[in-house]
Amino acid sequence: MPCRKNVILMFLAAAAAGPLAFSQPVRAGGATVAAVRFNGDRFEPAKLTVPANQPFKVEVTNADNKAIEFESFDLHRERVVRPGETITVYMAPTAPGHYTFCDDFDHSVTEGAIEAR
Repeated sequence: MPCRKNVILMFLAAAAAGPLAFSQPVRAGGATVAAVRFNGDRFEPAKLTVPANQPFKVEVTNADNKAIEFESFDLHRERVVRPGETITVYMAPTAPGHYTFCDDFDHSVTEGAIEAR
């Protein structure tokens, strides 16, 4: 059962990484995937870094008990995320720069940022 052992080891490694797993973008299927989690009126991590001039995806997990609207006016994207839901937001290649995102349902929430380098 070497395959099962590898799956268990991968699960344990991912669990041990905890919040660090959300801070670094991962390449999946040719596109970078950056993950952000909303909980307690803030985004974690507050800043995502992605490669410039390449398409990427942002996986947004809402761990809070209220719906949020993931909104980036800079990148022209908005999606409602229900409590407990994870959604994927597809982004076109982006020029190098700093792009903000927020919860458009609650403007008291601290903004997050996507840094394209």
